Amino acid sequence: MMRGLRRVAALFFVGVLTVGAHSASAAELKIGFVYPSPVGDVGWAHELDNGRKAIEAAFGDRVETVVAENIPEGPDASRIMNQMASTGAKMIMLGSFGYMNDGLKLAKKRPDMTFIHASGYKLADNFGNFQTRNYESAYLAGIGAGFVTKSNILGIVAAYPIPEVVGIINAFTMGAQLVNQGVSVKVVWLNSWFDPSKAQESARSLVSQKADVLLSLYQDTPSVVTVAEEMGVYVVPTSSDMKKYAPNHLLVSQQIDWGPHFVEMVKNTLDGNFKGIPYWGGMKEGAVRMESWTPNLSADQMSVINEKTAELKAGAFHPFTGPIVDQAGATKLADGEVIEDGALLGINWLVKGVETKLPD
Repeated sequence: MMRGLRRVAALFFVGVLTVGAHSASAAELKIGFVYPSPVGDVGWAHELDNGRKAIEAAFGDRVETVVAENIPEGPDASRIMNQMASTGAKMIMLGSFGYMNDGLKLAKKRPDMTFIHASGYKLADNFGNFQTRNYESAYLAGIGAGFVTKSNILGIVAAYPIPEVVGIINAFTMGAQLVNQGVSVKVVWLNSWFDPSKAQESARSLVSQKADVLLSLYQDTPSVVTVAEEMGVYVVPTSSDMKKYAPNHLLVSQQIDWGPHFVEMVKNTLDGNFKGIPYWGGMKEGAVRMESWTPNLSADQMSVINEKTAELKAGAFHPFTGPIVDQAGATKLADGEVIEDGALLGINWLVKGVETKLPD
């Protein structure tokens, strides 16, 4: 059994949080983890849970971890985090954008606790947020997509039209346009982080519209990946390497690593010097990397990708460097202008080349 772990299934969110039988009262810090989807062998919740495992590996018996998985955003998540707090948790990791407001409300009530929240933008002294610069890896994946597409149509199965997702769509599109000006991008909005059947249906719909490269954007299962393998089109998953689910048609995987940041935040909590900061880790920090590039790219094509990868790791290039125009042809960034982080965190426009509009 994993050291100090108490796992709470989704069925408990309607009742009292239960934490298992054996005691871990000797632990200095009890940490709650709330995930929006089940912990599988790949995907967003899987990588969050890898971050939890990194904490246990770093601190051993000094920490106890409690996990609640597959928790919907809204009242159920609020109930779970409050139950964690009332049963001794002094730190909580909130793993979904929609947990933000309820988490911040609890943080204000409990200044003795610390919180880290995924993908959000609100902060307090004891409430930080974290995300990865997945737009960097999306840009590189887009370059690969621009090279391999034959139809010049790329398809994206996307979770929600929040700024983080919009930024990834734009970066993927611009990466493809760097090497192939003729590409266009179609997006299906699922309005869900976890809906395997709808994700598969959407993937099939995009392929029927001639998309021959798919981006599975924050779908916490390999559903889109398996459809791509079945239908013979390339696919790019986010969060985890999913090569085993598409051995023949994986273009590349966007891999994230929360371990170092989670460990640092726990250390700060144990040391009594936690600060609610915004963390945005990219390729330079090792929080984002590419895994399992297809061998079907030529040496010259990989040379282009490797050059951009090196620039990103060195901090010498930003995918959102002008000139950039939006769908309506309006200039969003002038020639040579680089978007500021604040603007990217609130981005609400899609670049030219994306056919699908943002929902009203």
